Amino acid sequence: MKRLALLGSTGSIGEQTLAVVAEFPERFQVSALAAGRNVARLAEQVRRFRPERVAVADAAGAEELRARLGAETPALGVGTDGLVAVAEHPAELVVAGLVGAVGLAPTLAAIRKGRDVALANKEVLVMAGALVQREVARHGVRLLPVDSEHSAIFQALAGQRREDVARLVLTASGGPFRCWPAEKIARATIAEALAHPNWNMGPKITVDSATLANKALEVIEARWLFGVEPERVAVVVHPQSVVHSLVELVDGSVLAQLGVPDMRVPIACALAWPERLPLGGPRLDLAAVGRLEFEPPDPKRFPCLGLAWRALAGSEAAPAVLNAANEIAVAAFLAGELRFPDIAAVNECVLDDHLARERGRQVAGLDDILAADSWARSRARQALAEVCV
Repeated sequence: MKRLALLGSTGSIGEQTLAVVAEFPERFQVSALAAGRNVARLAEQVRRFRPERVAVADAAGAEELRARLGAETPALGVGTDGLVAVAEHPAELVVAGLVGAVGLAPTLAAIRKGRDVALANKEVLVMAGALVQREVARHGVRLLPVDSEHSAIFQALAGQRREDVARLVLTASGGPFRCWPAEKIARATIAEALAHPNWNMGPKITVDSATLANKALEVIEARWLFGVEPERVAVVVHPQSVVHSLVELVDGSVLAQLGVPDMRVPIACALAWPERLPLGGPRLDLAAVGRLEFEPPDPKRFPCLGLAWRALAGSEAAPAVLNAANEIAVAAFLAGELRFPDIAAVNECVLDDHLARERGRQVAGLDDILAADSWARSRARQALAEVCV
């Protein structure tokens, strides 16, 4: 039986991971859970899966969890230290399902403890791809992608020689605004941005899908996850979300992974790899789908996408800067403080300022990355006022 430690248990990835675990109780045991502030849901998960250790965001959450569970409360941690303790708890696989920069420290802790990591927290490689991959090599562990696009590439690459790979092609649904004119996108509401046509995801990731910032982050993630040059990563819009991504080989052949939009599939693939789990649920019926459409992304209506290659060409800390700025901008949009198109404006402003100061600079370690992240958040808060004037 494989023991799992789950970071982000009450989020979208966490809930669907536990759904897969519940479907195969003879295969998996949950040894540790980490959540944020949804203490009520975490308490339900603890009662059902009986982990040995849990973590919550703050002391108030810890007090509430103890009140809800009483004598059933497992070993309990708080904040970053609590996340790291969950990541280091005895397990064969750590599922990194957190959203944002908060996932970096616990993911690195898991790797340094010799744990394989099922990675859904794309910001980990966006912020610190080179550092993370050095630690992966040093400790001899595996990174198993959970994002549907990177899982598709991972599956398509199985059995292929890396020198035979010409390009990686990430597919993007195009989000809810794919066919909207620019003037209508400029007036997009929060509810409209959260109305993704194909996927059920958390609010931050869903807004990123609407701006295509998620695809920018995935380009950066793919560069590090698969060890390819940025110019060998491409993006194509595919509104049906049936082809999850593609690998083009040097002879012109293209390998693709297809399936219905169901995040349980890439999650189960990572949990059981190299085995496959017989998941219940709908199967792909190509005749019913009828047609598969592909189109190039529009850089004018979705300027966040092009920032990925600029960041990768700029400095080693630039992707961390872009990620931090985007987190601040999306949070402001979700709070009703920023217009939808101004998310891209904030991101570009902060990235431009960083590159003017730090272009070509390498980072020495995690402290440099965290310093860049902190600077970018501060600069993004300033930029909010500038673009809202």
